[in-house]
Amino acid sequence: MVGRLLGVDHGDRRIGLALSDPIPMIATPLKTLTVVDAQEAIEAILAIVKEYAVVLVIVGLPIGMKGQDTAQTKHVKKFADDLKDNGINVALQDERLTSVSAKRSIMQQQKNTNKNKGLIDRTAAAILLQQYIDKHYNG
Repeated sequence: MVGRLLGVDHGDRRIGLALSDPIPMIATPLKTLTVVDAQEAIEAILAIVKEYAVVLVIVGLPIGMKGQDTAQTKHVKKFADDLKDNGINVALQDERLTSVSAKRSIMQQQKNTNKNKGLIDRTAAAILLQQYIDKHYNG
């Protein structure tokens, strides 16, 4: 499937977003949404899907280090189902350690992670999207 992909790192307070190039080969952090309610978040993502002609949304699935569901897993699966109900093509991607990797990357750039929570979220979205691209397109 050729076309842009959108990576989504869904959290309680913020949703990090990342966008691929049209081929797709490379994921880039896009923006961070502040979560007010689920419907508002879905509408914002629908607008981004339309604006960038996104063909597939990759939602990061929070699972435990041993592969078990977490408290957040059910919530994120519901969010992914809501996107599907709105006509969006969705795939789930294991997001284990993406936030840790994002924090490390930001710290290596000598940026303060305490003041850049949104940057962490969109960087985590880019990491999980790049993992998906590498597995399904660059493999």
